[in-house]
Amino acid sequence: MALAVMLLNGASFCSGCCRHKVLLSSLGPLLSNSKLYSSYRRPGAEPEKKLSWQNADFSFKKSIDHLRTQLSLLKKETQDYLKGPGGNPFSQHLLEQTRVLWQFRSQEDLNKWVISSDVEIGGKSKVYIKLGRNNQAALLYGTLNTEVPRDGETKYSGYCSMRSRPEVGSFNRKKYYDWSNFNSLYLRVRGDGRPWMVNIYTDPYFSHQKDDLYSYFMFTRGGPYWEEITIPFSKFFLSSRGRVQDNQHPVWLDKASFLALGFTIGDKVDGPFQLEIDFIGLLNDRAHKEKFAYEAYDKNTPV
Repeated sequence: MALAVMLLNGASFCSGCCRHKVLLSSLGPLLSNSKLYSSYRRPGAEPEKKLSWQNADFSFKKSIDHLRTQLSLLKKETQDYLKGPGGNPFSQHLLEQTRVLWQFRSQEDLNKWVISSDVEIGGKSKVYIKLGRNNQAALLYGTLNTEVPRDGETKYSGYCSMRSRPEVGSFNRKKYYDWSNFNSLYLRVRGDGRPWMVNIYTDPYFSHQKDDLYSYFMFTRGGPYWEEITIPFSKFFLSSRGRVQDNQHPVWLDKASFLALGFTIGDKVDGPFQLEIDFIGLLNDRAHKEKFAYEAYDKNTPV
């Protein structure tokens, strides 16, 4: 800890230098004050006179506790890896037909998801999430408003979304999903008849851009009855910043593909909406033989 303090004291905090930010990001687990990572200041509030690094609270006990927690997570991950894919024996992995990824039975399950709306760009849509009746489902509800913000730049508005938090392993490493043993997404939902977009957010580490995602439609029929929806992965199409891409290719189902799963409503119809989700899972439909539903071609074909 003395070394960390010396590094911070010796860093140059001039206006053109950002070395202190690098140090703070590397020492993130040791800092207990979350305000270090937020530059937002409410209108009318006086700016803080202290530098952000001066509010850091270095606790040796907290750092040791954090290290123990991460080592225990690493131990469990190693044991699961040696046991087989997903912590299951290899024989069970080969015969697996279905797998439940998310189910909603407690507030802890809801905390794995994040909701957002066009309020981020100045819109007026509202979205909320809570547990349904008898704590047996997640209830996503709100009001859609397509009124465009009067900022002179935004041309479209009116969307709400729900997105899963990225999985994090030991020492804050990215944790990827392995869906290569399945070919369809399987959901049990109850909607109000409005269409939704199911999105798969990919990791842009190798070949994807930051805003690339795979999407497909989910149509709810409304009414008091639950419905089970199956969406083959071959139906998902690639888009970026709301534009469907010419160069289409199938979803990668290996461990280097998925970052998050999400649902978005933006059907340009003002008014209330709601969607109940019982669980989200995977299905290996042996009757589905389609590899990819869209034409894949090379735009730079040599003449």
